[in-house]
Amino acid sequence: MDRVALRPAMTPSTPPLSACPLRTQDKLRYADTDRQGHVNNAVFATMLETGRVELLHAADGPLHDAGCSFVIASLHLDFHGEITWPGQVDIGTRIATIGKSSLILDQALFQGDRCAATARTVIVHVNDGSRRSQPLSEAP
Repeated sequence: MDRVALRPAMTPSTPPLSACPLRTQDKLRYADTDRQGHVNNAVFATMLETGRVELLHAADGPLHDAGCSFVIASLHLDFHGEITWPGQVDIGTRIATIGKSSLILDQALFQGDRCAATARTVIVHVNDGSRRSQPLSEAP
């Protein structure tokens, strides 16, 4: 079987870093590495969280309504290459789709100019009291 055929392709909906309206960075820590000397795969999800938090809790106020929060319903993460310590990771985030009570986010992790991972995350706007989805408010 051809190993190249098994490698996940970057989805057409996932932008390069330059096309992401929100870009941020995480500094890599030695503690992020595993026995092979590269950043552990579980840390990739943590770096994606950094990008989501920058979007959902922006300086001008949170994206969710009062009494609500966002929860992850789905996270699809494709690994394209390793990330190595020391250094930093650039995180690109964009909203791909806005639904009635959910957002679909496309994200990418870059080390230098190389894309190490792409992700698509579905987050749902949830009422904190009822713990059920709640429609998103119209933008002011």
